[in-house]
Amino acid sequence: MSDPPLVVKEVLFELHSDVDVAVARREVRDWARELELTVLDVTKIVTATSELARNTVVHGGGGVMCLQIVRKAGRVGVRVTFTDRGPGIPALALAMQDGYTTGRGMGIGLPGAKRLVNEFEMSTTPADGTSVTIVRWKP
Repeated sequence: MSDPPLVVKEVLFELHSDVDVAVARREVRDWARELELTVLDVTKIVTATSELARNTVVHGGGGVMCLQIVRKAGRVGVRVTFTDRGPGIPALALAMQDGYTTGRGMGIGLPGAKRLVNEFEMSTTPADGTSVTIVRWKP
């Protein structure tokens, strides 16, 4: 088991509305730019954040986003954790498949977000909520 990353900077955001999602997206973009991530890497972490923050609001009934700058093994990156107390995801393996949707979307949300980041961890418990952590490391 490897040591966890060192948290250098951290802030929490409540996620309950579209306005909260927009604020979260902007803050992640600003922090990623401060780390001097490439334009492509900034776009990737912001896009993944947007999808996961929206999922927290729409499917999780709202929750919290924890934004962090982390260091590990000589690397620095942006780590974002989304936590809700919603109904959870009853069919996680299915939800991680391209094309699966519970609504009117295209079904690329969770697997698409996973492809955009270097690390993706998800845990979910029916009736107890979902937690998703993503990391984008500076090249």
